[in-house]
Amino acid sequence: MKQGSDLIQLQVIWSRLIAAVEEQARSLIRAGFSTSTREAGDVSAGVFNTRGEMIAQAVTGTPGHINSMARSVKHFIDVFPVASMEEGDVYITNDPWKATGHLSDLSVVTPIFRNGQFVALFACTTHVVDVGGNGPSPESRDVYGEGLFIPIMKIAEKGRMNESLLQIVRANVKEPVQVEGDIFALVACNDVGGKRLLTIMDEYGLTEIDTVGDEIFARSRKAMMDEIAKLPRGTWHNRMVLDGYEAPISLCAAVTVDETGVHIDMEGTSEASRYGINCPMCYTEAYASFGVKCLVAPQLPNNAATMACITVTAPDDCIANAKFPRPVVARSTIGMFLPDLVFGCFEQAIEGKVPAESTGTLWNIRLGAQPAGDTRGFMVTTFHSGGAGARPAQDGLSATPFPSGIRNVPVEVTESITSLVVWRKEFRPDSGGAGRQRGGLGQIMEIGNREDAPLTLYARYERVENPAKGRQGGQPGAPGRLTLGSGGKLKAKGLQTIPPGDTVIIEMPGGGGYGAPEERDPEALALDLRKGFVTAEAAKA
Repeated sequence: MKQGSDLIQLQVIWSRLIAAVEEQARSLIRAGFSTSTREAGDVSAGVFNTRGEMIAQAVTGTPGHINSMARSVKHFIDVFPVASMEEGDVYITNDPWKATGHLSDLSVVTPIFRNGQFVALFACTTHVVDVGGNGPSPESRDVYGEGLFIPIMKIAEKGRMNESLLQIVRANVKEPVQVEGDIFALVACNDVGGKRLLTIMDEYGLTEIDTVGDEIFARSRKAMMDEIAKLPRGTWHNRMVLDGYEAPISLCAAVTVDETGVHIDMEGTSEASRYGINCPMCYTEAYASFGVKCLVAPQLPNNAATMACITVTAPDDCIANAKFPRPVVARSTIGMFLPDLVFGCFEQAIEGKVPAESTGTLWNIRLGAQPAGDTRGFMVTTFHSGGAGARPAQDGLSATPFPSGIRNVPVEVTESITSLVVWRKEFRPDSGGAGRQRGGLGQIMEIGNREDAPLTLYARYERVENPAKGRQGGQPGAPGRLTLGSGGKLKAKGLQTIPPGDTVIIEMPGGGGYGAPEERDPEALALDLRKGFVTAEAAKA
């Protein structure tokens, strides 16, 4: 074990590594073209040792990207062994089973060399606006209909971009400028991270970083296991019912805590769907393990060592372990509910720490329009959310995504790059579940087209039939709802048309409440009434 000045230097190097990957992520956001990258921050970034193990990750990003990307780099090394890597090489894929779960995410890996010696890998991921096929619609019956599938391959070789691959991408996507721009941003941000690493190595006289990484891993694993040791030993079960597509879905989990770590078994979970709401195992592992980390050790770094203390298993080809070539474009429909599923197990084991259920998967607004006359067509994803679940000592956060943590896209940005107009965006009264602590409110948005042309809505929403549950006597949040401004009801999932001159009204669900409603502080309830979060009728009920 290192001591004295060595420990101080290790801490300084660790802090510098975090700064390097954070700059890597920020560079991706600044250089990105699509709103998902530059506005929402739907990205991840990290540095890896020569074995493909993640040493450090950027704080910027989503758990689904970060935790699945953390496991993906070894797949790149399987295809391109270390001995074959050369300076200037850059690798890319959107393989849902070897990267981050669906074709819309592009993952890029770059080997870093110092004085001709391979010393590290940098990896990053972003969600691009379109990859062709049926786009974000979950109606495809297999992954082939969901867009362009890029196996692990070189996007650059010895510093020269793969123009043939870029031509294929441009020919297959509806927004070629945005997608190609994001690819270049991915390549560039890894380059930024690599340069910062080399600066660190020069300053501290390091010839390699695997030794530093191994010391970080040893300390991280010990700290994680120390936190797990504070938990009671045993196994706890939970079941969650989701709306699903063709039928309701059951997500099941048994969480076991023992001397080897935390183990999640999803036996009993529903079989795979015919539609694209299936979730590959890499994304299931990412969000299930995040749920554990939130409760057990939120302050510890997220790296290969801490993640290794948590295992996740699921039956083959269930909806949480979908196999190729299942359609998976809307895998977040399942994955983003897994922290709440895990929370329901831990609620039985630890008191006063587990929040009520949140709205889970994002209520992103995916709209498109075909070019007509002088009007340019577009495809846009704008990120929005319902409410988070109430916490044991605080109200839930309104219109705030959990577990994704992604930022909402400003209305002004969406309107400036498309012909869309957002007529309304406001909190949805009475949507947060009642309780001693109130659930976070959902929001209402009404959107139309400034052009006299129809809009295509790519719907993939949850919590319409099965709202977020409360805990410890708290009430459920309000379910979500989709309607036309003219009054017609829309389906929660599937491709639908908004007629010219009409609007879509999206009422997002609220988070569950915590504790008995009659225990709520009268001053807090009075404030809710004054702000319009709760109506007088609901308060009386």
